[in-house]
Amino acid sequence: MSSMRDLSKMKLFTLNSNIPLAEEIANHIGVELGDCSIKRFSDGEVQISIEETIRGFDTYLIQSTSEPGNEYLMELLIMIDALKRASAKTINVVIPYYGYSRQDRKARAREPITAKLIANLLEAAGATRVLSVDIHASQVQGFFNIPVDQLKTNALLSDYFINKQLDEIVVVAPENAGTARARGLADRLNAPIAFLDKQRSSDPNAVQGVHVIGDIEGKTAIIIDDMIDTARTVTSGSLALMKNGAKEVYACCSHGVLSEPAVERIRQSPLKEVIITNSIYQSEGKKDDKIISLSIGPLLAEGIMRVHNNESISTLFDEE
Repeated sequence: MSSMRDLSKMKLFTLNSNIPLAEEIANHIGVELGDCSIKRFSDGEVQISIEETIRGFDTYLIQSTSEPGNEYLMELLIMIDALKRASAKTINVVIPYYGYSRQDRKARAREPITAKLIANLLEAAGATRVLSVDIHASQVQGFFNIPVDQLKTNALLSDYFINKQLDEIVVVAPENAGTARARGLADRLNAPIAFLDKQRSSDPNAVQGVHVIGDIEGKTAIIIDDMIDTARTVTSGSLALMKNGAKEVYACCSHGVLSEPAVERIRQSPLKEVIITNSIYQSEGKKDDKIISLSIGPLLAEGIMRVHNNESISTLFDEE
């Protein structure tokens, strides 16, 4: 943990998306979570009350916009407005998983750029800074006119595989856009990289065919992506890698979205393990012996303290 500035003017709040992660962050920093209540009117409208004074405080609000993303997003926007109207000095929004980040451009005619819309909403509500983890599209940072800090999980993931002492590793990027992420992990593991060339259909979640580019014969393949949603990419990729001579296949990501039927696909696939982080709270139905969750609580706690102390965020990880 970085050197401590006075914490007496810090307030740390959480909403409903990932309370266990927020409690872990608070424990690492050494503060109590702020007192607020979140209720619903009979028609489902969100009502939030802050139960303590925050006037002049630097506030930090933890909320992933994971499933149900629209519900959690509304909670977040309403809480930011409440903080602003209660005269918080700063409103630092900590979004471990930034939803809607896949909609970062117009891929087809008449499509919205929803990631930009979310940025506008957060700013309009009153956020003064955003801290997130491995945003799907890095250009989302440029959609804001306030500071945006992005933490990376490559060190956390690479340490896990280093401790497993695997032999003959090759890191696999599931598509060209993931090359930089794969290269970052490969450099830490001193391993080569390979690629999965996917043929997609008009369904954004469907993959028609997978071709392997690179030498994976007899090697331990590690597929890395920023998120695993339906798990179609990593499971079909694992089949292609095994078919092309891989010894065994792992997959890892920062965000385990795990929409149905992801867990069942993972369970039935040749994947040895799937390593995710706790950026998204996982219900019991989304847990499996093959799915290993690593905690980003210490990373986010350190990021928050560096923001609070006006220290560098980028030195937390190697620039890629």
